[in-house]
Amino acid sequence: MSELPHDAEAGEHDPFDEIVEAETDRDPDLAVIEAGSRTLRAQAGSPQADAVPSRPADPEVDKALRAVEVDLATRWGETKLEPSVTRIAALMDVLGDPQHAYPSIHITGTNGKTSTARMIESLFSAFDLRTGRYTSPHVQSVTERISLDGAPIEAERFISTYDDIKPYVEMVDASQEFRLSFFEVLTGMAYAAFADAPVDVAVVEVGMGGEWDATNVINASVAVIAPIDLDHTDRLGGTHAEIAVEKSGVIKRGATVILAQQPVDAAQVMLKKAVEVDATVAREGMEFGVASREVAVGGQMLTLRGLGGEYEDIFLPLYGAHQAHNAAVALAAVEAFFGIGSEHARTLDVDAVRKAFAAVSSPGRLEVVRRSPTVVLDAAHNPAGARAAAEAVTEAFGFSRLIGVVGASADKDVRGFLEVFEPVFTEVVVTQNASHRAMDADALAAIAVEVFGDDRVVVEPRLDEALEAAVTLAEEEAEYAGAGVLVTGSVITVGEARLLLGKG
Repeated sequence: MSELPHDAEAGEHDPFDEIVEAETDRDPDLAVIEAGSRTLRAQAGSPQADAVPSRPADPEVDKALRAVEVDLATRWGETKLEPSVTRIAALMDVLGDPQHAYPSIHITGTNGKTSTARMIESLFSAFDLRTGRYTSPHVQSVTERISLDGAPIEAERFISTYDDIKPYVEMVDASQEFRLSFFEVLTGMAYAAFADAPVDVAVVEVGMGGEWDATNVINASVAVIAPIDLDHTDRLGGTHAEIAVEKSGVIKRGATVILAQQPVDAAQVMLKKAVEVDATVAREGMEFGVASREVAVGGQMLTLRGLGGEYEDIFLPLYGAHQAHNAAVALAAVEAFFGIGSEHARTLDVDAVRKAFAAVSSPGRLEVVRRSPTVVLDAAHNPAGARAAAEAVTEAFGFSRLIGVVGASADKDVRGFLEVFEPVFTEVVVTQNASHRAMDADALAAIAVEVFGDDRVVVEPRLDEALEAAVTLAEEEAEYAGAGVLVTGSVITVGEARLLLGKG
């Protein structure tokens, strides 16, 4: 199920990696990325402010943040796991259990966790609650993982939080067989920052699994189970049911479980766990769901059926049926938090709900970063995510020609991923991101040729050159406004593409 961790050498990660995407440990060559970005930035235009922070403008703050990144980089990466919460529980104990200072919502699943967390956060903000959100992996900056009041934690606060808990981290390190991991330290920082703020509610996404995930030291009153599919099978299990066993570990005694649509065998496991701990279950398609949806300019219009009634005329500025389902799950989670259910048939204020959903963003999830030709980024990295992205990009954009740019991690189901996109991509440009886990471009190309045929595959190992090649192919269309580019395969690839295209 899991690989035992080992101490990383200080040089294993590049400490100056601005786009460390901890879907993995990475060792990127930023010189290549930054050099290639000059031309692409000029084509894309000026960066716009969004939920992904840039490096600090103050050189001293930037230096201090890099020092923290250096320290964190010496720890076990997120792909080296020892399945227990022993170390994080010890850290929480010496910190005074900050994770119990506020109520929380805990989110697990295979796909859709981050978007759902962002929607829940936006809903709470619309009801004037101060929020803390902890999500992973990040797109470009490690500070994205910890958010307060809907915005990534400021670099100065990230640094001070690390400095505050560092002596306690070292104390726990000295008492345990293995040092705290990168993810465990960040989890401790998030819980401490939320208590210090203080927040009214924390929205917490698991890193992997549930039962032994480092986040699972909270006692969440609402557990959200996003759709489960096959991913991380070497650690979580090879069937939906086995994965569901691990993920159902977030269900606490007496909690309310918001269950997205699931494979039958996964749902059975979770319902059994809910019975065992006397938890209440609300199921998508039964107690709540999407009543209707229509494609709209810049997103979609929804009618959502919540636990207490219907919410009409909801504009969601995100693409795809999967995001509509994420919205239904998020709404039900917030209703459950406020005690709305079958026994309390009332709804949340619909104007506040509309305001909340209209304000949602989810960087790197079918995100448009350029026009003429349109360039879309999507962080899909497994076949289930690919299916959602392929359906959504077809529905929302209707490109006459779609060029794929794919950079994937070597430990993923790359063939299954590419097979999903085969009917959608006219051509595919295969590349590799800067992670040491990235699949070599030539190896990826060999699989792509088997799936697409030799005449539809272009190989460009450097991501900046892959983006340029894809844009050039899109511009070959007589009316190239009808052609587009979709960059996908990994959150790392998407994060690096955002930087290259001037979004960071």
